[in-house]
Amino acid sequence: MRSKKAKIREIAPDTKFGSVKIAKLISRSMKDGKKSVAAKQVYAALDLASDKANLKPLELFEQVIKTLTPKMEVRSRRVGGAAYQVPTVIRGRRAFSLCIRWLILEAHKRPSKEFHSYSAKLAAEMLDVLQNQGGAIAKRDAAHRMADANKAFAHFKW
Repeated sequence: MRSKKAKIREIAPDTKFGSVKIAKLISRSMKDGKKSVAAKQVYAALDLASDKANLKPLELFEQVIKTLTPKMEVRSRRVGGAAYQVPTVIRGRRAFSLCIRWLILEAHKRPSKEFHSYSAKLAAEMLDVLQNQGGAIAKRDAAHRMADANKAFAHFKW
């Protein structure tokens, strides 16, 4: 276990929108330390998706985050030699982190034949999230289903 609590690093906002959340999306999308390439792809994805959804890019992203953010998850808890899946409420930073992780993971899973670039894949995933469908929404729903199925163990919260 940690002896001290880990310090939370300050993230600089992105250059185009001045948003820390978009900066985190860019950082998570980055491969091999190429942040400028990741930034171009994320901005292109936001532009593509905002054109199709008739929203401003920042509004679209906020709506995607709001829709995709999970409320509950299960955490393993050992009680008397048995491990129980205890449903817990997800706090803000972790919820946002899961949301971004799922969005990027599902965008990468999309077939390359249909979408020729990462920006097209990310835009398609964002549009699917707005319509409450797609892989990222399935991950959120699975987390909620697990929490609902294990609510009998909610009294084991720490």
